[in-house]
Parts: sequence; C-alpha cells; structure tokens
Amino acid sequence: MTLLTNLKEKKKLFFKRQNIFYLLIIFIIFFLDRYSKTTVLKNFDEKSHYINNFINFDLIWNTGIGFGLMSFDSTLIYNLITFLICSVIIILLIVALSFKAMDKLFFTLIIGGALGNFYDRLIFKAVPDFIDLHYNGYHWFTFNVADIFITMGIIGYLINGSLRT
Repeated sequence: MTLLTNLKEKKKLFFKRQNIFYLLIIFIIFFLDRYSKTTVLKNFDEKSHYINNFINFDLIWNTGIGFGLMSFDSTLIYNLITFLICSVIIILLIVALSFKAMDKLFFTLIIGGALGNFYDRLIFKAVPDFIDLHYNGYHWFTFNVADIFITMGIIGYLINGSLRT
C-alpha cells in the first residue's frame, strides 16, 4: 500500500502548477530536436554538407551514447544501454521534482534532450547526429540538437553546484 501511496504523491508533485512549466520546456526541447532531425533526414543524405569554415552537416548514425561512445555491434548490449537510458530518464524525472528552480531547469534541459535521443534509439535503432564542428582540420564529435541541451544542462548543473560550495 505504501508504494501506491508514494506513487500518488509523486503524481501530485509531478503535476503541480510550477512543474507544468518545466514539462512544457521538456516538450519544446523534444520537438525542436525532432524537427531538426526530421529536416536533416528529409533533406540531407550521408554526404557532408559545407555550411561555413567551422561547421558542416554530416549525417552519421550513432548506436552508442553521447558523442558515439560505447558503440557496439551487439544487439544485447544496445538493448541494455537503451534500457539503462530509459531508467536514467525516469530517475531524473523523479529526482528533478525535489530540486529548487535552477537545478530543476538544468535537469529539464537534460531530460528534454535525453528523450529526443531515446526516441531515436527506439524508432531508428540509432541516433542521427549531424552537426560537425571543426577548425583547421580538427573535428569535434558529431552531435545533434538534443546533445546540445544535454550538455548545457550538465554544464549548468555543475557550475551551479560549484558556486554553492
């Protein structure tokens, strides 16, 4: 009975007026990411498209986690990583509810981006990455809009945390 009571309390906390704002941000980030990926998938093939001296659009399919790390050919490992990502997103949603506004905002950025990439893992069995930053022949990892929001959330949370101590 306590589990059911606890879930009801979390549901009430989740749909509090102040949390609706953060849920809206999560959905906006998710749809910005979907829009960018849909546009790239419809208009670009897997060739590199020059934008300027610092950025190209270069579509690649990432089966790993952020920036192509932990890419494996094994379906079992891919499914385990996908399950782990789903679990982390759920935990972040629950944990974020108890934070103050600024930390909640940073977790919102992370969750919105993570949901965008998680959707791609489920639908495409890989995440389309297409933003290629480079300078003088040195290239950063290829990434997407969801990765930008995840990175902004993590950096913001770390900076905010270091300022409190």
